Amino acid sequence: MSDDNTPKPTPPVPSPPRRPMPRVSAVPAVAPVVPTPLVSDASEWGRVTEDGTVEVREGDAWRPVGQYPDGTHEEALAYYARKFDELAVKLGTLETRAQSGGSAASDLTKQARSLLTEVTDAAAVGDLAGLRDRLGVLIDSLAEATAQEAAAAKEALDAAIAERTTIAERAEAIAARDLTKVQWKQVTAEMTELFDAWQEHQRTGPRLPKGIAQQLWKRFREARSTVDRARRAFFSELDEVHRAARDAKSRLVERAEALAPRGVDGIPAYRGLLDEWKAAGRAGRKADDALWARFKAAGDALYAARAEQAAADEADSAPRIAAREALLEEAKAVADEPDLKRARSLLTRIQRQWDEVGRIFPRDRERALDDRMRTIEQALKTREDVDWKQNNPETKARVGDMSSQLLDAIAKLEAELAAAEASGDAKAVKEATEALAARRSWLNALRG
Repeated sequence: MSDDNTPKPTPPVPSPPRRPMPRVSAVPAVAPVVPTPLVSDASEWGRVTEDGTVEVREGDAWRPVGQYPDGTHEEALAYYARKFDELAVKLGTLETRAQSGGSAASDLTKQARSLLTEVTDAAAVGDLAGLRDRLGVLIDSLAEATAQEAAAAKEALDAAIAERTTIAERAEAIAARDLTKVQWKQVTAEMTELFDAWQEHQRTGPRLPKGIAQQLWKRFREARSTVDRARRAFFSELDEVHRAARDAKSRLVERAEALAPRGVDGIPAYRGLLDEWKAAGRAGRKADDALWARFKAAGDALYAARAEQAAADEADSAPRIAAREALLEEAKAVADEPDLKRARSLLTRIQRQWDEVGRIFPRDRERALDDRMRTIEQALKTREDVDWKQNNPETKARVGDMSSQLLDAIAKLEAELAAAEASGDAKAVKEATEALAARRSWLNALRG
């Protein structure tokens, strides 16, 4: 593809930073311009012969420039003098542009050479040699700037080739990746960024030689084509996956909608369909959203039926809830009854009446009431366990035997302590005191 023939872009992304184009310095100033009068001294540089021919003096020779048959000699000279003034004005304009800068030296040189050709053998009356001399000075003064411009243009061209080569290399690096494992959103953005950079470079950069431009474009185009083929293959395969998932989910939607007549009894089956839905895979966002809306609506209908049934059951359970609340109030007396047998008898009666009340809906309300009753039951059981430990004959016998042994040990240690104190044996006093304190602590714990 040529440098000017570019394809359509993909999506927009900021282009990579560009190196600034080299610029040349201002054209060197020429010698100050001596203003040329708009009305030349025609009598000094021109004359009119008897037959009406107008001639101009160049050095020592006279050169005919034309005729002015319908006027006086003065009018004839004035006419050709104005031709000279027009040339002088053109030269003055070029000299002013050269002094002020901002114009390409090569363009000014081209215009100056063209004007020099126009001045040479011009049909005008005036100091034509002087104009040619000034044009020569101007052309010489522009020579160095023209060379600088040529060097800058070459530098800019080299930089542009390097930059466009970099773009091609980056595209080739992307194409060289394992394109079966890339994130296509990222890769597409990268290629779009490079393509935009390529177009911007063509639009704002220097024009590359045709051969180089075509060679670089071929590299970039082939890399881009490689990426595009892989992307199309990926999304083609993805479309097949989405199509299969869409078909599977469509069938699940139909099965879910068919559960509506079963009401609450259809909920277990719907939950199974939900598991199948999760395993069906993605069908594409748009299709997934539409199918899910229908699937969810079918489930919402089933759960709405359950909510209606739960509301009806709760209303039906209101008297039973009130009955169990009353039994819980009555069961508070169990904790206040000091006689364990009477407390157990009271609780047993309440438990029997509790079971006779029947089931309660919703189930979480029933569990909450049962938990409160179990708290009362556990408190009574704890009291009974403590009483059993304290009044069990075997336990009492063991406690009595251990108490007797501890009392004997304490009496013996007290005697040893008294003897140690009497003898002044500090070490024996300390050991007896510590042992006596331990035995007394054990006895207190045993007696409870």
